[in-house]
Amino acid sequence: MATLRTRWLLSMLLVNLPNCCTPTGLPTRPSRPECYFPCDEESCNVDIHCAWDPRPDPHFPTTYSLHWEPAISEGRYVNSQTGSSAVIDREDFANHGKISVWVEAKNSHGSTTSQTVVLNIADINKPPPPNITLRQQKSIEIEWDSFCDELGFSVGTCYVRNRIEADRVWLEYESGLFHMHMIESPQPCTIYEIQVRCACTTGLISDWSTIHRIKSTETDPVGKPDIWLDCGTSPASFNCALTWKNLAASQACSVLGYAVTLFYNNGTNVSSTEESSRLCNKMQCQLNTSLEDVSSFNVSAFNTYGATEPSHLVMPVPGKEKNEQVIQLNMNEVNLTVSWDLPSQHTDNLKEYVVQYKQGGSPTGKGFDWIKVKKTQTVFFKGPFKKVTPFQVSLFSVSQSLEVHHLSSVIGYSLEGTPSRVRSFNVIDIAPTQVSLLWEPVPLFERNGVIQYYQIGLDRQNVYNVSATQHETKSFELKHLNPGQEYEVSIRAVTVAGPGANVTTKFKTKQDENFVHLIPAVLVPSLVVLLVVICILVLLCCCRGEKVCPLVTSCFCEKVPDPSNSHIFRQMKHQINDSLAWICIPVNEQHPNISILEVVEIQPGAVMSSPEKTSDTDGLTRPILRDGCSQMDCQDDQSENAVLKQGGRTDHRYGRKDYSKMVDSDEERDKEEDRDDCWSSSEEEQLTSGYEKHFMPTASEILET
Repeated sequence: MATLRTRWLLSMLLVNLPNCCTPTGLPTRPSRPECYFPCDEESCNVDIHCAWDPRPDPHFPTTYSLHWEPAISEGRYVNSQTGSSAVIDREDFANHGKISVWVEAKNSHGSTTSQTVVLNIADINKPPPPNITLRQQKSIEIEWDSFCDELGFSVGTCYVRNRIEADRVWLEYESGLFHMHMIESPQPCTIYEIQVRCACTTGLISDWSTIHRIKSTETDPVGKPDIWLDCGTSPASFNCALTWKNLAASQACSVLGYAVTLFYNNGTNVSSTEESSRLCNKMQCQLNTSLEDVSSFNVSAFNTYGATEPSHLVMPVPGKEKNEQVIQLNMNEVNLTVSWDLPSQHTDNLKEYVVQYKQGGSPTGKGFDWIKVKKTQTVFFKGPFKKVTPFQVSLFSVSQSLEVHHLSSVIGYSLEGTPSRVRSFNVIDIAPTQVSLLWEPVPLFERNGVIQYYQIGLDRQNVYNVSATQHETKSFELKHLNPGQEYEVSIRAVTVAGPGANVTTKFKTKQDENFVHLIPAVLVPSLVVLLVVICILVLLCCCRGEKVCPLVTSCFCEKVPDPSNSHIFRQMKHQINDSLAWICIPVNEQHPNISILEVVEIQPGAVMSSPEKTSDTDGLTRPILRDGCSQMDCQDDQSENAVLKQGGRTDHRYGRKDYSKMVDSDEERDKEEDRDDCWSSSEEEQLTSGYEKHFMPTASEILET
């Protein structure tokens, strides 16, 4: 295989080597000449006519000359007057059975020659093209006459070629020895172009005849109309329009009309051929009649020669459609390529696939096209397709029983833009810690692209991306909010081209009712417990002194006097158990000594029985001390002296000066007790200390109560 390939490459290189290696400026090598004796219907010319392709160089003027040998005169040649043909006169090659012929091209830079052709003088007769006769019935019949017999030659092989007038490609056939050819089943009302050429048993083949044209006759239409439903952007709906494509010229020369038959669910059917019942353009027609309660329909085309077979279609049943995401789009402003991939079970009982596109927002019959394929899963549509305009592409399957099933739909854009604002954005179901957001999706013809998601912003801080599905309304819940707080929430749609404009609204969450009801149930018992604890601490501090709770004492008992400074308390000290001092009940002594203060009222005119007692102006009796003063007077004097010694400290609560001395420890109290004996002169001085005078009520105050 490699050897054959190498040989082919070498042969091509040798053929083109002369042209490739031509020096710059030299004329291009002309083609090999074609030489013959031209013949007409009666005889052939005796001079040799030669023609070639000059391949001129437009940059340099070139002259061409025809050369041959052997020649009667050495170096014989003839210059070409046209640059592409020349004639060798008979006297220049007479008496020679064969001659060699070539063409020379010459310009100011030099000359080149063509390949040499060896001519056999007896075999270069060229007959004229045959005469053609065309006849037509249902097929086109072509007949011709060759001039080989008139020229004294036997008829050889002939060739026929034809094409449709609008085409550029010829279809060529070899007819052999027959002088007839037929074009079977031509397209109706179509112009065909036909040519024939023949060869005799000796000599060259003739040129192609002149082009003969014939128009095929009109027949009854062939094929079936291509029918479908335009349901807008709803794949299966009763709001559809029956649509069909006009028959191509290859199917019918002219169509007088279309016959439409509607079959209803109640068993009746209605047929119509009136032009008023349809709207047509160059490509499509659509029925104006409503399809409500229609189960199926037939459509056929007709002309004066007959009618086509009817096309039948069953109305899609709502509820059976699917929406599997199996479609892939490749779309620009010129082309739309649709491909899909379905499992093998979808091909069971399958007659064909139908792929359609519908321009969003366009009326029925416009911006709509479809293609039907058997097994292929890729189709191509030609545009133009507008920018930022939605095109819904849908895929359907048609079963052998002609039932239609919607498989999938997808929206595509040739070029996307940013979307419009979201409509009807509301906050509903407001709760203390969450709310619900509700909005309508952007209408299809205002999206300007495929919406990837909706972006929700809360107080310009938290952002939530909500997937864009094809529901009529959208909702989203904002959670973990604070009760009774005002928020600002915004929303916008986002495409691949970017986000659209924001829509903003404000709301305030509700107060938590359960929390309000819980405040009295929790706060009141807590306050009660707190007050009880405070009272207990105060009692402990006031009864036990600063040793038990110095911190609390400083807070709650800052101005409460220390009872240990009282002489009465000192007398009771040994009778009280410290462990139960807070209730002031002695436990170590069954019958404690209780000091009793007796107040005796002296009647007017009474005489004191004891010189040691005296009466005061307030009517109270007081014991008389040795220095001749009353006990209360001495206590006042000592209290005043104690106050002076303590630096004149005053009590801010009562507006009076503090008592003489604060005893803060048991050791100091014991020292004081050792120095003082009960009812001694020093003890009497202690009985009249500043503590009793400062804090104990006077006799007049007791009587007043």
